[in-house]
Amino acid sequence: MNRRTFLYGLTLNALATALTEAQPAGKAPMIGYLSGSSASAARPGRKAFGDALRDLGWIEGKNVFIEARWAEGDSSRLPGLAAELVNLNVDVILAAGAMPVIRAAKEATSTIPIVTTIGVDLVGQGFIASVRRPGGNISGMAWDPDPIIMEKYLEFLKEMVPGLRRVGGIRDRAEPVTVYWNAADRAAPKLGLTLHIAEVGTANEIETAFATVVRRAAQAVLVQGSALFFINRSQLVAAAAKHRLPDIYIDRAWVEAGGLMSYGVRLTDLYAGAAGYVDKILKGAKPGDLPVEQAAKFELVINLKTAKALGLTIPQSVLIRADEVIQ
Repeated sequence: MNRRTFLYGLTLNALATALTEAQPAGKAPMIGYLSGSSASAARPGRKAFGDALRDLGWIEGKNVFIEARWAEGDSSRLPGLAAELVNLNVDVILAAGAMPVIRAAKEATSTIPIVTTIGVDLVGQGFIASVRRPGGNISGMAWDPDPIIMEKYLEFLKEMVPGLRRVGGIRDRAEPVTVYWNAADRAAPKLGLTLHIAEVGTANEIETAFATVVRRAAQAVLVQGSALFFINRSQLVAAAAKHRLPDIYIDRAWVEAGGLMSYGVRLTDLYAGAAGYVDKILKGAKPGDLPVEQAAKFELVINLKTAKALGLTIPQSVLIRADEVIQ
């Protein structure tokens, strides 16, 4: 073998090696990450999902790729963003949010698997046939306890606020979650309470909503979870503090931002759980055959500093049930 032939062979081998190393990137599955939130606000959930994927052997940028689309709290953008992911021919769509995100993904495709993170009333909304056997192309995690849980939120407020009679409800117009607010309406009279609901469509309406329930003499406030509210949680907490309204939320993120208390499953746990569904689907499972996993463990988190600022003494009956008290 002469020198020229030898060098030519080395060149071909190097080229073949380069092509071989590049092939996994081309063949690696792609996850479409569709969120109603923003990249910064949703960082904990995004991290929990990525960490759980890594634990399952999926290394982002190596053997799996993620294309993220963020609606920045504007649900009207979701259909277009979902269409973008479908056009990219992603292998699975992670619906990183509740009803508007899932609906946008479902309307964009009936064939690409969709994994939910915070499914709410999935059967009632017509997204799946049943929890045990969803059918179709949707399955995943659900924040979906029995609607009677709304009575628990009102009970906590009543225990925390002496003489409580009137409660304000703040909900996102784009995510009405009717089944739960209907349950709250039914529970309130049993507890000797009246519930006045104000809706929000944009961040600019948050203060107006709080002013509305204050005019109706609300003494405390129950705030629904949504992408818009998650992004603007500091503004919500500030509005509650301004009007001196004891507040309760569905997730600890609001309490960490200064809210009084929260009761609910850790949203990061739902995102981590969703990674398990993505793993199964990428390995060949059909979403319609995978039972939806509903939230099981709920935690009560209380902000002691906020309670003191509101002049509230946390009753021992509530304190002993708290999973965490933030100082």
